[in-house]
Amino acid sequence: MSGSYDDSVGVEVSSDSFWEVGNYKRTVKRIDDGHRLCNDLMNCIHERARIEKVYAQQLTEWAKRWKQLVEKGPQYGTVERAWCAFMSEAEKVSELHLEVKGSLMNEDFEKIKNWQKEAFHKQMMGGFKETKEAEDGFRKAQKPWAKKLKEVEAAKKAYHAACKEEKLAISRETNSKADPALNPEQLKKLQDKVERSKQDVLKTKEKYEKSLKELDNATPQYMENMEQVFEQCQQFEEKRLRFFREVLLEVQKHLDLSNVASYKNIYRELEQNIKTADAVEDLRWFRANQGPGMSMNWPQFEEWSADLNRTLSRREKKKASDGVTLTGINQTGDQVSQPNKHSSSLSVQSNTVQSVQSSYNPFEDEEDTGSTVSEKEDSKIKNVGSYEKNQSYPTDWSDEESNNPFSSTDANGDTNPFDEDTPPAMEVRVRALYDYEGQEQDELSFKAGDELTKMENEDEQGWCKGRLDNGQVGLYPANYVEPIQ
Repeated sequence: MSGSYDDSVGVEVSSDSFWEVGNYKRTVKRIDDGHRLCNDLMNCIHERARIEKVYAQQLTEWAKRWKQLVEKGPQYGTVERAWCAFMSEAEKVSELHLEVKGSLMNEDFEKIKNWQKEAFHKQMMGGFKETKEAEDGFRKAQKPWAKKLKEVEAAKKAYHAACKEEKLAISRETNSKADPALNPEQLKKLQDKVERSKQDVLKTKEKYEKSLKELDNATPQYMENMEQVFEQCQQFEEKRLRFFREVLLEVQKHLDLSNVASYKNIYRELEQNIKTADAVEDLRWFRANQGPGMSMNWPQFEEWSADLNRTLSRREKKKASDGVTLTGINQTGDQVSQPNKHSSSLSVQSNTVQSVQSSYNPFEDEEDTGSTVSEKEDSKIKNVGSYEKNQSYPTDWSDEESNNPFSSTDANGDTNPFDEDTPPAMEVRVRALYDYEGQEQDELSFKAGDELTKMENEDEQGWCKGRLDNGQVGLYPANYVEPIQ
């Protein structure tokens, strides 16, 4: 018999056993699955590394944002330092998680990639060399036994057909004896048919038993050859399983920060910083720097002087040079400046618009300036707190109602602190082009896109008076808005 042999033609698989013809394909498929599992494990590690990176970035942004909020907020003293310790913890933990991300990608991911490349060799026609070798080995080991099995199935089929024909012949002979219409010649033919059927049964049975015996004799060799090829596949799979176990242990070590000494030190230091918070010390500090413990320049008799009696209007303030501290003005209400971050200071800064614009250019491209999410968050920080530590307080006091910050009319908003000798102008709705944070108490703060009402036209210093939708009235730079068409 010549020609190619197909072990799956003409043979019915009767069970799910490995020894059945063609069932070795599951073992062969396991080799291809091993390659796919390497890809799955690399994807798994890559996604975890990405999570570590995002978490580290979020920790850094959170720490930066809240550190500024706490520093600008009303909290002070040792409790402030304890609070800020959480931001330091976040920054340090962020660095550790970036190290975890680096270890996962640079060590674990690359190790799997290199092992996969060495263990699986792709063929020009597709598939892997290891898969083809296993397939060919199983086919070669199974081919002789499968051929004999095919002969057994054919002999069994012939034998069963002969038995069926014999039974049919006997049934016809029996029925003919009871039929008087049949002549002796016809009856003789039916009897001969029964004899031939019996001989066919004996002949096919003998052939069936012979082919089955040959199959039984070939089975031990068949099992030995199949076992040999299977063991080769087992050894290949064992290498993969042991490698996966090794890699997973390394990933566990990289993820487990509880065994990292620097990680333990972070929380040991955090605990110490929190325990150093002292309420008594903070109260003592506040009394000395913000309470009755502060020094006071009590009013004294002074001779009249034209220079000392002169007061500056807001327009004159804007003309003053940058960073010039005003001294000796209306001294009956001045207080001695305290050298701490909560003390009020009276200083004049000119060209406020330019200073704001220099720190933020709305036409800069994000990619050119390298802006990140954290930098965008910084622009929001200024308006989060309703109080800042460096907030200035009025230092002049007078018993006149117009200058008294505690008068009932000012508190109820009945008077306008911005009334000046300027001609009235028609109110116009305008829209903010950029974010602006008021530098003084009588300046407005708004975000780009906010709408407000312009109450007075631009003065010679480039300032306008306007009103926000919440009723707050103040000054703002004229070139920061545009009329609403």
